[in-house]
Amino acid sequence: MTDEGSATGVLRDEHQRILMVMRVLGRLLDAGERQGAWDLDAIGDCVMFFRLFADACHHGKEEDLLFPELEARGIPREGGPIGVMLYEHQMGRGFVRAMRDNLGPARGGDMGALTRLAEAGRQFIDLLTQHIHKEDHILFNMADHVIDGTACMGLCRKYDEVCGREFEGNTKAALEEIAARLRAKCPD
Repeated sequence: MTDEGSATGVLRDEHQRILMVMRVLGRLLDAGERQGAWDLDAIGDCVMFFRLFADACHHGKEEDLLFPELEARGIPREGGPIGVMLYEHQMGRGFVRAMRDNLGPARGGDMGALTRLAEAGRQFIDLLTQHIHKEDHILFNMADHVIDGTACMGLCRKYDEVCGREFEGNTKAALEEIAARLRAKCPD
């Protein structure tokens, strides 16, 4: 259960959607590797969700809003948890880019591209699962401790502004609908 009135409530809630789509991606990769049943359209939807929802919307809020606020309150970027999270965001972007770049050739029957796509997907799932755990249990607890009151309300208003934007023509709600469709296609 998230606390929407905290500095991290909306981010924790978004983590749950991201984790759910990662589970879907894992099941899609399992089906492809075991049965040769590669649903590249659904995998493509996962990749789009990770690019637009997880990175542009969610990581954008962390990098542009939360992390600078934490730095202003004395939590260091270099040598601290913020620097680690930023590094992991970059690594995640690389895995998502590798999935996206190999999707087209995989659709064309390139088995090497299919292997690279699956490897990048597995690495992304491993990285982000650990990353989200660290944020939820370490960094976000620190944030909720140092950001409260008026600062928290201001930060949450800024989160709402980001959520009101479009990401390559998709609203946050449209991206959440993609996540719901993926979950319905590959339920837990």
